[in-house]
Amino acid sequence: MTATTGGSAAPFDLTTEPWLPVLRTDGTFATVSLTGVFLEAATIRRLVGDLPTQDMALLRLLLAALHDALDGPSSIDDWFELWHAEEPFAPVLPYLEAHRHRFDLFHPEQPFFQVAGLRTGSDEPSALNRIVADVPNGEAFFSMRKPGASDLTPAEAARWLVHAHAFDTSGIKSGMVGDPRVKGGRVYPLGVGSAGELGGVHAEGESLRETLLLNLVPQEELEFESSTLDPVPDAPAWRLPPNGPAGAAKGEGGRSPRGLRDLYTWQTRRVRLVTEESRVTGVVLGYGDPLKAAAPWKLEPMTGWRRSPTQEKKQKLPLVYMPRHHDPARAAWRGLEALLPSTAAPSGRHQESDGADHLPSGVVRWLRLLAVEAKFEPTRGMLRLRTVGAVYGTQQSVIDEMVDDSVLLPMLLLDCVPTEDRPEPLGREHAATALAAVKDADQAVRALGNLAGNLARAVGSSPDGPTATARDLGYGALDGPFRAWLAGLGDVEDPEEQARPAWQAIARQQMLRLGRPLLNTAGATASEGRWADVPGSGKRFVNDAQAELWFLRALRNHLPRAVPPRADDPPPGSASPLLPAPSPSPEQTGPLDPAGSSLSAADQEAAP
Repeated sequence: MTATTGGSAAPFDLTTEPWLPVLRTDGTFATVSLTGVFLEAATIRRLVGDLPTQDMALLRLLLAALHDALDGPSSIDDWFELWHAEEPFAPVLPYLEAHRHRFDLFHPEQPFFQVAGLRTGSDEPSALNRIVADVPNGEAFFSMRKPGASDLTPAEAARWLVHAHAFDTSGIKSGMVGDPRVKGGRVYPLGVGSAGELGGVHAEGESLRETLLLNLVPQEELEFESSTLDPVPDAPAWRLPPNGPAGAAKGEGGRSPRGLRDLYTWQTRRVRLVTEESRVTGVVLGYGDPLKAAAPWKLEPMTGWRRSPTQEKKQKLPLVYMPRHHDPARAAWRGLEALLPSTAAPSGRHQESDGADHLPSGVVRWLRLLAVEAKFEPTRGMLRLRTVGAVYGTQQSVIDEMVDDSVLLPMLLLDCVPTEDRPEPLGREHAATALAAVKDADQAVRALGNLAGNLARAVGSSPDGPTATARDLGYGALDGPFRAWLAGLGDVEDPEEQARPAWQAIARQQMLRLGRPLLNTAGATASEGRWADVPGSGKRFVNDAQAELWFLRALRNHLPRAVPPRADDPPPGSASPLLPAPSPSPEQTGPLDPAGSSLSAADQEAAP
């Protein structure tokens, strides 16, 4: 017999039942309740859900409860009181007790994050695949989960329920009885979950206690202005009246989030879990309330933003920012510019008021405010920024990839925005050096990719595959060294004169190490060479010696401080001193520049 959330299922109280998987600071794993996670936050390293996106969804849930229990913080002073308090989460315990009836996963009338009695026209539940995001599509290669999820424990189901509201896919969904948006038994696409469009960014501390506090951003610091027409204050979903099956149509009616508590628990779906005895065996899933906000960059703190001229024109507004998505092919440190405040931002406390091309996440802006105005330093003066996101495919109806990475950097780097009263902030040079080092890495890897591509041209092969493979190897080789270099950047007094030459030396060494096997295995055909089209240079004669020459020249041009300059070195960009001016004809060696040097200016990049 099948029971539903409005039937005979035994209660499952999320405030007392263990359902949140965590990693403790001693390296052990455990599962704790909502009450337990706040009680033991100082001894918990972090949440460890089924997926990185689940971690982010659960973190936002905890932050909503914390904001509501504390009714704040409302200022920097309030925040510092919490940071230094022995038990900053003490008010959460009586708060959870007062609202525990709304945290029952199988409550007959008000089930947690669900709609009691929700059903489709056919009154048939769907398989749990609809909410379990790591069920593989098609063949189950390299998957930790078998195809299909026949049943779940209440603890598992609760985690996936929270995840569905935040990261569920779009696409056509079943229509719910009582929902006026239904057409022919279906509701057409209304978008992904509330966090699905975000390039998620949040701070991670040494413990979950620190993580929660670092991301506990006072709403007043986000420049968010709630509607004066809405008499209902900001509150999480469990303090609002239960939803019915209907939701707002896309672009019509509905309401915007009233604040962070509302935003973090936004009900983008209408859900009902179906149970059989003590297991969850099915789900009824439909669209809820599409997330909309007049200026989301002023409220949503967990993503970076990019200015969108297209949306400005479409919406006829002077300033519109869109979430800055993560690229799964790029490590987080390669996108460091998007994580940090702009070192060239105009004066003003809030960069968006100046029309900056990009904005860092609200969490980063908040932490910068702590660093600059309150001289706050986290443990060891270091800050870890974690990046999490989902990459959707096929009209957002499936999740293709997930992004999960982090960057450990000195807190000093956040103090990099010049203002009228502080035209030279303490961390501006350090941040500028870090960003320049990323560009150094890009140029070094580009040179390695060009070497592989030119060796392929020398034997008559397509350069595309070898170039891409070499670049992947290059970034892989630089990943660990850059992270270590960045973590130590705060200890350097003169970053441009001390740290950057050291980084360029590391990058050059790694590229030379990877370039040598490419040359050694190129073969006799590459030594003979041939004429080939080289992007940016036209038809050129390419062999392994020429490819190596271009490679070494590119490293010297782009990493000039990696090796001490020689007395006979020409200035960067001039003809190469590595080979004497050749005497053979152009038909034998390739064209020469007017001065008779072995390299023209166009040659120095070799496929720029």
